[in-house]
Amino acid sequence: MNYYRSTEETLRLSLVARGEQGADLALINATLLNVYTGELLERYTVCIWKKWIAYVGDDPKGSIRKETRVVDVDGKVLIPGFLDAHTHLAWLCTPYEFLKHAIAGGTTTIVTETLEPYPVAGLAGVIDFLESLKNQPVKIFATAPPMVSISAGASAISIEDLKELLKREEVLGLGESYWQAVLQHPELYLPILTEALRCGKKLEGHTAGASGKKLMSYLTAGISSCHEPTRAEEVLQRLRLGIYVMIREGSIRRDLAQISKIKDKGVDFRRLVLVSDGLEPAELMEKGYMEYIVQKAVDCGFDPVSAVQMATLNPAEHFGLDHLIGGIAPGRFADLSIIANLNTLHAECVISNGKIVAEKGVVLKSPTPHRFSQESLNSIPITQRLKPEDFRITPPLVSNEIAVRVIEMVSDLVTQEVVLNVPIQNGSIRVDTSRDILKVAAVDRTLCPGKIFTGLIRGFRMKSGALACSAAWDTTNIIVVGADEVDMATAVNRVIELQGGAVLCRNEKILQELALPIFGIMSDEPLKDIARKVQGISKNASKLGIPFRNPVLTLITLTGAAIPFLRICEQGLVNLRDGKTVGLFVNDREE
Repeated sequence: MNYYRSTEETLRLSLVARGEQGADLALINATLLNVYTGELLERYTVCIWKKWIAYVGDDPKGSIRKETRVVDVDGKVLIPGFLDAHTHLAWLCTPYEFLKHAIAGGTTTIVTETLEPYPVAGLAGVIDFLESLKNQPVKIFATAPPMVSISAGASAISIEDLKELLKREEVLGLGESYWQAVLQHPELYLPILTEALRCGKKLEGHTAGASGKKLMSYLTAGISSCHEPTRAEEVLQRLRLGIYVMIREGSIRRDLAQISKIKDKGVDFRRLVLVSDGLEPAELMEKGYMEYIVQKAVDCGFDPVSAVQMATLNPAEHFGLDHLIGGIAPGRFADLSIIANLNTLHAECVISNGKIVAEKGVVLKSPTPHRFSQESLNSIPITQRLKPEDFRITPPLVSNEIAVRVIEMVSDLVTQEVVLNVPIQNGSIRVDTSRDILKVAAVDRTLCPGKIFTGLIRGFRMKSGALACSAAWDTTNIIVVGADEVDMATAVNRVIELQGGAVLCRNEKILQELALPIFGIMSDEPLKDIARKVQGISKNASKLGIPFRNPVLTLITLTGAAIPFLRICEQGLVNLRDGKTVGLFVNDREE
């Protein structure tokens, strides 16, 4: 999409603004929310030519002509189109399916991370994904993947690949770089951050758990935002340090209610931003998109004008796009919605790029489908079937028992390291469901296809079966947890057959599966079918004893480099406190 006008187009737009030529579309008798001043301006008219706003005011004489389509807003409120400044579109569904359900609520701009395709498909995969975002009814921007990973092979995007991505107009900056890795391995990440800054791009941050001098040390790299604070005090600390704080309300975490206490602090909200950080299909269909998040901000006590600013002007200013989007003013893209009033942010009509794209909840302009490359559809080059003995754990010494490191689930996302003594039976360590000690394994699918590290985990409470998924965070791994090595092999082999997916099995039978053939992380099925299958996995997993609301999400985060504390990849266990890779056995040497 061309984000800028030619000289001839600007001249024509200026003529429409002066009333010397007619507009294509005019919205009359509107109550306009001016996000720049916080005012509600009554009996206003907005005149649109092609994709652009030409005139905003109460005297549109000359701009409205016979050929102009006129929409009488009848006193209802015009607000700018919403902007989701931080999300992950490469998750479960295609952008095509996502947009079918996202457009109707009034979101007209999205900024997505691209870290998911890069480790498994490289630069070509990211470009393929970026191509799927083009020519859509709404604008979709992206950030380049810094690739912070607990796996050395997947860590740090190459400077050459980064330069290629930063050349692209739709790439606004470098995506979230986890502060621990930046401080622990500056030789890897500072050159990447510096290159993005050199190209005039933004650096998106990730400061979960950082405070004091560590936080300030991280911010000196040029970090300009963070979506990780979960409490009002953390938000205020970061606002005082000059960064944009993104309040997350999505499927990963819901922080808005807790953070809303900041409304009583008497501080300026101009650097507060509302974001989703990713939405599951079921939630998108049930609750909506940014309109739901902004509405919740209002319901939590934020002034409606401030809430709208946090999803329009504020993020536009953060990315340096406020000359194009974020408000209703001449020269900006014609992205706006008609709502009944500011207390009920339900879009009755959505205009994007000067076109009416949705009315009364019905999408009028269909998203553009994308045909992904064969390489993107074949991202798991493992040729041999795994066997149960591939998950065998053989201790380094002959003994009756041995001390091992175990991943313990503290919550559905947070883990810790515990050391347990486990028995050695017939020369190997077995699953012990009576103590809730299961096996968990990371199977590399890209760097060294088929390489496996098997560890132990406590907290999944499975009495039988196995759950596997190829969408493991920040790595090139298929991750599997199970109460039985035969089922672990069955689940992983089925994932490989599908060229990506989430698979739940028991007694060598597939109970539920979701194919994810695009990069091994996205399905090409309709959103409702994806939601049904995800819910089916969760329901059947619960019957096997798994206590988590979304067991697939819990599983794939076990490889993530951002959530404390003990994680797993094909190289071993990684303690995020120090970033060191360790083995299963306590006496193993740290790397």
